[in-house]
Amino acid sequence: MQTGAATVPLGVSPAVFPNRTEQDAVWSKINWRVVPVILIAYMTAFLDRINVGYAKLTMQHDLQFSDEVYGLGAGIFFITYLLFEVPSNLWFERIGARLSFLRIMVLWGLTSAATAFVATPTQFYILRLLLGIFEAGFFPGIILYLTYWYPSTRRGRVTGLFLFGMPITGVIGGPLSGWLMKTFDGVGGWHGWQWMFLIEGIPTVLIGVLVYFLLADKPEQAKWLSSRDKAIVARVMAADHKGDTAPSHHGRLRAALTDGKVWLLAFIYFTCACAVYTITFWLPTMVKALGITDVAQVGWYSAIPFSFGAIGILLMSRSSDHFKERRWHVASTLIIGSVALYATTFTAGAFLPSMILLSIASFFIFSCALFWSIPPTYLSREASATGIAAISSIGILGGFISPTFIGWVKTLTGSMSAGLLAMTVVICLGGVTLLVAVPKSALRVGETMPEGAH
Repeated sequence: MQTGAATVPLGVSPAVFPNRTEQDAVWSKINWRVVPVILIAYMTAFLDRINVGYAKLTMQHDLQFSDEVYGLGAGIFFITYLLFEVPSNLWFERIGARLSFLRIMVLWGLTSAATAFVATPTQFYILRLLLGIFEAGFFPGIILYLTYWYPSTRRGRVTGLFLFGMPITGVIGGPLSGWLMKTFDGVGGWHGWQWMFLIEGIPTVLIGVLVYFLLADKPEQAKWLSSRDKAIVARVMAADHKGDTAPSHHGRLRAALTDGKVWLLAFIYFTCACAVYTITFWLPTMVKALGITDVAQVGWYSAIPFSFGAIGILLMSRSSDHFKERRWHVASTLIIGSVALYATTFTAGAFLPSMILLSIASFFIFSCALFWSIPPTYLSREASATGIAAISSIGILGGFISPTFIGWVKTLTGSMSAGLLAMTVVICLGGVTLLVAVPKSALRVGETMPEGAH
């Protein structure tokens, strides 16, 4: 985050505010350079995180893993992710974005690829724990990185574009994972899921290297921005932070953990994580339960709900920026999405009604990613840097609890219904909490142009 009012470089007089056309031109240039890079990087991260859901279709049988073992293995990733999230984000500030992304992506890519060699539950758990350690800091690092480049009025849409990578990864990764598992099954004596982990993990390492060379740590270091462009960015960011109090110990863990807002947002994000990882880890299994036995077809059919999730993120983030409103947009995604997902328990075995409900659920659940436009404007400046990481690390426990709990319930009862009902109650509570506990006046969605500017 910015540590004080931005300095206005040569090129823009402090008395003359850049007009909307100038601003749009500069941020168009930033969008084309920054967003595609972080989008592709995040897509590889999300694929390496959720492809275990597709591997389950055959890996579970090949290795004789129960639903409980799978659920714990899928969710245990988030334990070490939680423990290392804040330290990783503090290191992010110290060494910069490029080195941080390089370190994170190379190590997690190698670990994900190594999952191909898993043979026992213990090995599965260990690699998932390592994956959590190495990936920790990537997501909050990108959220923090966006605050270096975008004022609050532009952050909702760009955050949506970045998080667009989640459902798009499902659209692309589902058919890809299914095709790899079917096509390479038996090649070299390996199972299809082993090839899938190897083939999908290695590109992450290569993309990590590309990210290092393509990104700049901050706008003032970007060689592809002119001095005039940098001056405009600095001037707009200074206006966006007008009235903020300079933090006295910015970036310290104590400042974040003593801010009650951090804990409130952490709970709301916890419910977001419950929603997202319930559908991402269990969607292939739910599609298979509709009578689709071919793993390649499961991948293709899973792409349908993910496609609606992608549309949801784009439309909801655009709507949120247009109306300059966050609370109702995020709360509605949690409540409507979770209820639609639970409603699939009443259409079990009926293909078309179930797919419609899964698509509605995906449309709203993935749109809850808009949540991440809230912390940078709701938190105090003093707590923002580590606050974002603390919210992510505490809230991400939802990614551990939801698949683990549902896997346990499914092993115990043979059905996901009770598990989905419990998750629906928790997720809806998150939406209600946001509306009740976070006042509208507390969410500053500032203007990038002052009154009278043209």
